[in-house]
Amino acid sequence: MTHADVASSASDRDRPAPTDPPERTPVGAASHSARRRTVDLLLHFGLLPVLLLVAVVTFSLIEPRFLTPLNGTNVSRQLSFLLIVTIGQMLVLLTAEIDMSVGATIALTSVVSSKVMTHVGGDGAGVLLLGVAAGLVVGLVVGLLNGLVVARFKVPSFIVTIGTSSVAVGVALLVSKGSPVTGLPPDFTRVLGTAQVAGVPVSFVVALGVVALVYVLLSWSVLGHYLFAVGGGEDAARLVGVPVLRTKVTAFVLCSMLTSLAGVLLTARVSSGQPTLGQEYVILAIAAAVLGGTSFFGGEGRLGLVAVGALLLVVLSNGMNLIRVPSYTQQVVLGSLLIAAVIIDRLRARAAW
Repeated sequence: MTHADVASSASDRDRPAPTDPPERTPVGAASHSARRRTVDLLLHFGLLPVLLLVAVVTFSLIEPRFLTPLNGTNVSRQLSFLLIVTIGQMLVLLTAEIDMSVGATIALTSVVSSKVMTHVGGDGAGVLLLGVAAGLVVGLVVGLLNGLVVARFKVPSFIVTIGTSSVAVGVALLVSKGSPVTGLPPDFTRVLGTAQVAGVPVSFVVALGVVALVYVLLSWSVLGHYLFAVGGGEDAARLVGVPVLRTKVTAFVLCSMLTSLAGVLLTARVSSGQPTLGQEYVILAIAAAVLGGTSFFGGEGRLGLVAVGALLLVVLSNGMNLIRVPSYTQQVVLGSLLIAAVIIDRLRARAAW
């Protein structure tokens, strides 16, 4: 090797090694990532409040009566019934099941509680409490029937609760002979139907109490953890010692009893026992729960957003009534929202995967 070769070799060793150019994120990929984060944010946190805000602003601009105190009272009263039923439906959905019998449970509760009060006769707190207790017993029986059949025999809850719904409606029609049950105690309709506490309807106060109790149940009780665990996967939950059968039965019982509570409040509001009362709450409760982030696949649900979902549906219904939207058009809107809720649930599930 010549001296020139040695010098050249030494020069090459002393020269700093070339470095790779810094990687640049393609503009399209960065834009796609930003859009994905935005969509995820809307799906998990921001979509529902935005829809509610748009609905409130739109109806306020179209109809001045929308933001009046009187209409606020009407909205809170309508919300109370739907919110209680939706919370019950949410508890069942958390276990990856569904209850299609909530409408029939309301009807049967209305007839049975009314029949008991009119049969006993009289007025006062005793008769009122007896009517409420009779309604809650209806919920207990329906919930036990649904839960035991679904959990013990592993029959799809959709089929079981449709069957239960048919039975409950039939019993309600038989007991009432197809006619409204009238002559309810005045204290019952006054206290639970029209009375207010500091300007707030009693039914809404009851609904707020239900929200508080269920929040405690889901956040700090063992049963709350069991509900999420069963919905996340029955086999895994069973392996860690979760009583799957008992948890599912409890979820159905709580759902039916909350639904019966709403049925009692609705009965007081309409001042009679109606064998066809509450049929619309089947779709409304499912739509509100799913719009609020409760998954059809179980194991996921946030109580606060479920309440917002119920409020959105009530605001839409109230606003459309004020601006005289035909009832069949409202059905189209409701059905579209339910389809949108299912799509959102699928997108949310894909994002989780």
